[in-house]
Amino acid sequence: MSAVPTRNAFPPDGSALRSHLSEDPSRLAEIVDERLGSRIVTIRAADSGGRRSSANILVHKMYATRGYATSMAPQDASNLVTLIATDHDETIGTISVRFDSPEGLRAEELFPDEIRALRDEGRHLCEFTKLAMDHVVKSKRVLASLFHTAYIWAHRILDFDDVVIEVNPRHVLYYRKMLGFVIIGPERMNRRVNAPAVLMRLDFSLARRRVERWAGTAEHNPQERSLYPYFFAPAEEAGLIARLPKASR
Repeated sequence: MSAVPTRNAFPPDGSALRSHLSEDPSRLAEIVDERLGSRIVTIRAADSGGRRSSANILVHKMYATRGYATSMAPQDASNLVTLIATDHDETIGTISVRFDSPEGLRAEELFPDEIRALRDEGRHLCEFTKLAMDHVVKSKRVLASLFHTAYIWAHRILDFDDVVIEVNPRHVLYYRKMLGFVIIGPERMNRRVNAPAVLMRLDFSLARRRVERWAGTAEHNPQERSLYPYFFAPAEEAGLIARLPKASR
């Protein structure tokens, strides 16, 4: 494996948040979603075994409905953080962010040359993995909030350059249109989920330009079909960044 550029990955247990968020140390943001009957949905760091387990159960359930294989064992690694969206303490969405480190990225098991090439360019990498949304929810706002929080954590706080993601070929168009990902690795069989996958990449500088242009404008720009208008508005993003501990930057 190529030398891995160092970054200070955020502790997966969320402990560094405790002195900053007094009521609930894992609560990062709250959104009101009209498609859920104007309920308040909370974006949290999965800072306990129970929350990580609930995220894993949702992943397993949603992957199984698509015929994907997945382990029921909760993810727990020093370079991994899991985010969850909860509605009345029920986990309705989740995404995990793995930061490049000596432990490496999961994607390089299938795409070692592509990951090595990015590292050789001096790019600081992370990957989004274990994305799942309860099929009953079907909310762009909740999905966008998970992606935006993951982006803030990886890019705005920890200064990573790119995110990679392994995607089933039939979902490529969605990630391209909704978030601006591009294919950088050809279709290969992913034995971990027993399904084909391609490797896609998003340059965070491109994402940042789209966030600055579109975030918080969903009601005023119905012609923009990506997820970016459903991201947090600039003031909300600034508030979320301020709430995250300075020690992680």
